Amino acid sequence: MSVVLPPSAAPRSAYPARVLPERLRRRLLELAEGREPVSAYLYDGEVAAGRARALRAALPEWAAVHYAVKANSFPGVVRALAPHVDGFEVASRAELELALAALREKGEGGSPASSAAPAPGGPVPVVAAGPAKSVPVLTALVRAGVEAINAESPLELHRISRIAVAEGTTARVALRVNPADIPVTGSLRMGGAPSQFGVPEPDVPEVLREALRLPGLDVTGFHIHAASNNLDADSQAAYLRWCVEWSVRAAREHGVELRHVDIGGGIGVAFEELAGEESFDVARFGELAGRVEPPPGVRVVLEPGRFLVADCGWYAAEVTDVKHSYGAVFVVLRGGINHFQLPTSWDLVHNIAVLPVERWPEGLPRPEAADARVTVVGELCTPEDTLVRDVRVDRVRAGDLVVFPYAGSYGWEFAMHSFLGHPVAERHLL
Repeated sequence: MSVVLPPSAAPRSAYPARVLPERLRRRLLELAEGREPVSAYLYDGEVAAGRARALRAALPEWAAVHYAVKANSFPGVVRALAPHVDGFEVASRAELELALAALREKGEGGSPASSAAPAPGGPVPVVAAGPAKSVPVLTALVRAGVEAINAESPLELHRISRIAVAEGTTARVALRVNPADIPVTGSLRMGGAPSQFGVPEPDVPEVLREALRLPGLDVTGFHIHAASNNLDADSQAAYLRWCVEWSVRAAREHGVELRHVDIGGGIGVAFEELAGEESFDVARFGELAGRVEPPPGVRVVLEPGRFLVADCGWYAAEVTDVKHSYGAVFVVLRGGINHFQLPTSWDLVHNIAVLPVERWPEGLPRPEAADARVTVVGELCTPEDTLVRDVRVDRVRAGDLVVFPYAGSYGWEFAMHSFLGHPVAERHLL
């Protein structure tokens, strides 16, 4: 069976090199002067910070922005975001330590990004998610005093309770809910499907009764994450409203003192914004969100990840060869899905730019392709190692750099680093 992922890029052409910021181009050409072939991520922390500032400024004061560290855990990016977000969302001990380190650094000279942030001496502004949190992970979260552990099941609630009692403390928990339905139109992944995530809505009453009886737990609210890559501001705002209204109603019906509503992430990224695809309208989203009126004292948490960091990063890999085979052209990279797996895993067209590199060893043939459709592949011994198919390029040569914009989220963290044992991609902060 032939492998056809990712989908064909035809009739697209590669972006011109001028879409790459000048200082990025300079840095890449510096790296190309080195002895090792280039395979690296480059990040601009100020781009991520600008995204966070814009979202935070558009939202009402009762909303809080917690960066989802899973999207990009490079310490320089996390530190760049820290002054401009209200907290972090984590899913492991490693992410928790990154978040705590950034918050400590922020506390030396920073201040909460909004009045929704916990007061000094209150809970640490970290929320935790994940369907299979282990006892060591839960213990670290309880000891850290995080703002909310999003509990996924009755067993997890019992584990948190046991840990909190043993530690002589109280753990704040929010029940993650898999809703039966979300009556909102737009680009949303609806609830009600079987999932390892959260408690099915019909089970919520029984699970809440059990949670409210357990010692060492402070049930503060709910976590509902049912949106995915939504580019429509109106439907995302309607989703926020629905989450708040559902939580208020459920808290009233089941005796929960509601203080916390976590709507997850879901704000989309226009991967082809460089080609004119319309991006998410932050101002419109903020305007509509401002019309929602949560009860006094209720903090509504958003967990953007990809939205904040997708366009702050680029993945660049050196062309090791250009091969012509039965009428097709393959551009072979030093790298591939062992470094950048997103296009294949998500079955999407992720366009490229070609950055010419003039340096080339004297006397060595330099294969190239000009005015041709090419397929960009990696260095792994599998046809699945394909990053772009059938994209037209003006010219590409061995030794040039292929650059993937919008690689700041789910890039380095999402790759198959150990497969075949090639060196992992470097990471640099511009």
